[in-house]
Amino acid sequence: MENKVLNQTATKESTSPGDSVSATKNKSDALPPGPVPNTVMTEEYVKSMTRLVYLWAWPMVNVHNRVTLLSAVKEPVYVGGVIPTAPVGRLCLLNDYIRPEQRTIACPNQDVVYGVGPFDTQMEPTVLQVPDFGNRFWVYQVSDERTDGFAKVGQMYNTKPGFYLVTGKDWKGKVPDGITGVITCPTRYGLILPRVFQLDDAADKEAVQPLINQINQYPLSEFDGKMKIIDWRKTKTTPPDNSGGGETKWVRPETFFDQLPDIIKEVPPQKGEEAWYAQVNSLLAVLAKNPKLKETARQAAIDADKTLIDPLLQFVNVGYPVKNNWTTQRNGAQFGVDYLTRASCAKANIFVNKPNETKYFYQDLDASTIRLNGNNKYTVTFGKGQLPSVKGFWSLTMYDKEHFFVPNNLNRYSLGTKNKTLQTNPDGSLTFYIQSTPPSADKMSNWLPAPKDIFSLYIRCYWPDEIVVRDEWNPPAVVKVK
Repeated sequence: MENKVLNQTATKESTSPGDSVSATKNKSDALPPGPVPNTVMTEEYVKSMTRLVYLWAWPMVNVHNRVTLLSAVKEPVYVGGVIPTAPVGRLCLLNDYIRPEQRTIACPNQDVVYGVGPFDTQMEPTVLQVPDFGNRFWVYQVSDERTDGFAKVGQMYNTKPGFYLVTGKDWKGKVPDGITGVITCPTRYGLILPRVFQLDDAADKEAVQPLINQINQYPLSEFDGKMKIIDWRKTKTTPPDNSGGGETKWVRPETFFDQLPDIIKEVPPQKGEEAWYAQVNSLLAVLAKNPKLKETARQAAIDADKTLIDPLLQFVNVGYPVKNNWTTQRNGAQFGVDYLTRASCAKANIFVNKPNETKYFYQDLDASTIRLNGNNKYTVTFGKGQLPSVKGFWSLTMYDKEHFFVPNNLNRYSLGTKNKTLQTNPDGSLTFYIQSTPPSADKMSNWLPAPKDIFSLYIRCYWPDEIVVRDEWNPPAVVKVK
């Protein structure tokens, strides 16, 4: 094989016509010229460009602000007693399901134990610990600044236990002995988001503790080849924040164009994006020199936040429709140049997994295409043999209009694999009762409490089978009880 490669090289070097063809090809591969500097931009052009740029960059600004905010954090802590928060380059993990009070991230679930590990590739590389989870479902989402997943770390990948080094693409250091693998982030900032499944019972919540206590992230200089154990139940907490309302506003349109010049440097263009980056940079160059046009852009960003981004919170506007008024998407965390779906996922339910890791189905409507409302009663019935086809687990989760949990007396926010007391019907089907008031006693185990207001439903299929990924299986309709 070596001789064959060498012969090919020698032939290419000794053939002058080939050189000519290569030169022509290289010339044709050159990027077309971009905007000419100092080109006059009208206010209407700036307004139009701003809307597109705002949609495109909104997820990146969101992630940038989440990570940089953590630069002031000194140690892992549960903010407000509910949110795992860690310094950049380290990780914090919950020790149970996420609690309903949190407002940091929309559409959380109560099927897994969550964690978060922000990192900055311009700092020292970090070591990520992966324990031996046995047969328990687990996946680490490793998200870049675009919200794309750029690593394969989880049960579905048969990832080996060990130590994984997280670096930037320009890091030239030496990988020490004992490192199992290297994960290279294409953007400056990123987040590691572990998810570990647990059943909804005290015994399994106890059994998961020794495993999650081995999940950790720390600077490379602290690596010694030994698992660093943390008892997450002893994590410090800060006082509760009872402000309620919607998700923390991570992107502020008023300062969007003050931040974007730096953020666009943190996120290099993907292949094929070079021309778009040229357009964006030409706009930023003009705004830097023209205060009047910058104010035009600022106002346009404020408008875009309300009219373009805010509607993407609604599940009817996320992805594409499938049967029974559900919507879904098939390119989560690998959006490429699908800027609309990337922005809609970032607004409605940021940090989704890749489709082979998790398939999501979203619902705002009943079978008659009427908005779901807790003043009504509904049923969702899975026919015999029609439960989601998964290798991991599945669940149906309830959210309020802002995509958060609404406290209820049962402290129940989802139903699915984790619940071992679900009752099937005589014909083998499974019915969930979606309502704000308790059903009869024989239906209580299958009751998913709803708020007395509009709400949304959400089905997660972790490690889905191909029929789910390909939309050959769809969830049943949400039927209003008459």
